Amino acid sequence: MASIYDFTLKTGLGEDYSLAQNKGKVMLIVNTATGCGFTPQYEPIEAMYEKYHDQGLEVIDIPCNQFMDQAPGTDEEITSFCRMRYKTQFPQMKKSDVNGENELPLYTFLKEQKGFEGFGKGATALKMNALLKTQDKDFKKNSKIKWNFTKFVVDRDGNVVARFEPTADMAEVEKCVASLL
Repeated sequence: MASIYDFTLKTGLGEDYSLAQNKGKVMLIVNTATGCGFTPQYEPIEAMYEKYHDQGLEVIDIPCNQFMDQAPGTDEEITSFCRMRYKTQFPQMKKSDVNGENELPLYTFLKEQKGFEGFGKGATALKMNALLKTQDKDFKKNSKIKWNFTKFVVDRDGNVVARFEPTADMAEVEKCVASLL
């Protein structure tokens, strides 16, 4: 079986980024988009990065344009937007697919480790359920990434310990991350 550390991604600048360099660290891996209703989550993600990076947190930002074309820019434009608007400092990867025949092998692995468990409760969760029913009537039964800002948390030993849908409270994401540091 593969390990999280077996995967190498491309940065937005086209450089190799091996996840093996994060051995012993906690990773928050998130598929992002610059034009999504969840884009403001960059703010708490950056705050977590600033708060916990020195304790061993690494954020892996993977822009994705698969959900209603909400990340239409080039890698350079996406990075510029994130740095200027949200002051992000964490590594940003090349825009990539997280589902389908061209999905990153990393996402195949992540989805095998942690499947979809629902959007939770509340108005946003209800809206996401309604939207996805129109796109995939069986969305609750598969592990596909459902939308932008789905987050996976990997512990210091390389185990995928949690999956948070974009509707999850960011305080819960932070609580999970902090518990692993």
